[in-house]
Amino acid sequence: MPALLACAVSTNQDRDVMRNPSSVLITGASGGIGTALAKAYARPGVTLALTGRDRQKLGAASAAAIAAGANVLERALDLRDQAAVTAWVAEVEASHPIDLVIANAGITGGHHDGVEESIEEVRRLIDTNFLAACYTLHAALPAMRRRRRGQVALVSSLAGVRGLPSMPGYCASKAALLAYADAMRAWLRDDRIEVAIILPGNVDTPMAARENGPQPLMMSADRAAAIIRRGLAQGRSCIAFPRQLYWVLRVATLLPATPVDMVLNRFRVTVAAYD
Repeated sequence: MPALLACAVSTNQDRDVMRNPSSVLITGASGGIGTALAKAYARPGVTLALTGRDRQKLGAASAAAIAAGANVLERALDLRDQAAVTAWVAEVEASHPIDLVIANAGITGGHHDGVEESIEEVRRLIDTNFLAACYTLHAALPAMRRRRRGQVALVSSLAGVRGLPSMPGYCASKAALLAYADAMRAWLRDDRIEVAIILPGNVDTPMAARENGPQPLMMSADRAAAIIRRGLAQGRSCIAFPRQLYWVLRVATLLPATPVDMVLNRFRVTVAAYD
């Protein structure tokens, strides 16, 4: 479990760029943590490249960032469209070389009122939560590697640390990000590209509102964004919060599966289906 043990500060990057990136690309900026991250990074002298699915909410996030003094490049995209993602990232890179990419876009999913998730739902979760992040990173990495400078962050979830019985497809998509970040961090080390995995717990967002069940240690999106920004500025390779829940799930991965499964089955969650 290298990724789970890698919550340490890295030292191979230009610290000033990490503390004060001047060009930041954020996916999933039209709501939740993505909007909060745009707000957290918005200031004079910073260019934010923001994308999301909801044009109206994306426009509101962009307007707020502009009001804070940031320059904003806004584009509503379906991140499952690799060609569109690649073209947009190239456009941003050509005008404002990217210092930091935060692949944050994602959806939730799981069983619905006793009906198990369909294979179509599993495919949508993998396409949106995992492959879309891969498309974003692969579009941004060539220029970063040429410059031998840059930082990328993948927003996974504590649900990717240990699978939860109510949302198998979602957990699998987030676990894939965890393993992918682990491998990419090692691969890009010699290029001086920092790779971080972000593991949020329960955050008060519209996505979380689709889940009906226990959501312990819930925090606001603004607080989550502040934790993420601070961790990235410190060069951390793993940013997991809240720490109590992270450690509970880490310990659970070391225990026999049967008793852990019995405990988890007591805390059932249903997820509202997408229209």
